[in-house]
Amino acid sequence: MMHVLSSRTLIRPADPERSRAFYGEKLGLPVYREFGTGPERGTVYFLGGGFLEVSGRSAEPPSPTVKLWLQVADVRAAYEELVAAGVEVDRPPVKEPWGLVEMWLRDPDGTQIAVVEVPPDHPLRHRP
Repeated sequence: MMHVLSSRTLIRPADPERSRAFYGEKLGLPVYREFGTGPERGTVYFLGGGFLEVSGRSAEPPSPTVKLWLQVADVRAAYEELVAAGVEVDRPPVKEPWGLVEMWLRDPDGTQIAVVEVPPDHPLRHRP
């Protein structure tokens, strides 16, 4: 069986500088590493237990089936921070029937991002 040591989601944006400004400045994701030079250089951001790589360029729109799921400790505080940073939020935080509190937004290319809080009483917090 394959033993995965690390994982990374790759995004090929239409405008790499705009996407780096969004993920690095507006969302405030910390940079893990950068590579290459020029506008299409790569930037890898920490995403909790994984990474997000913004590199290269794509003339194609992102797949509507690819979405990012980012868990935060306090989604309402994240909402306030993002709105203050000028991020357009598609849907403010709402407690879903499945018990998670979710907020939805999009990156500059339209990739949907769920920002999620797992409440203390949710089963995800109580693994067997």
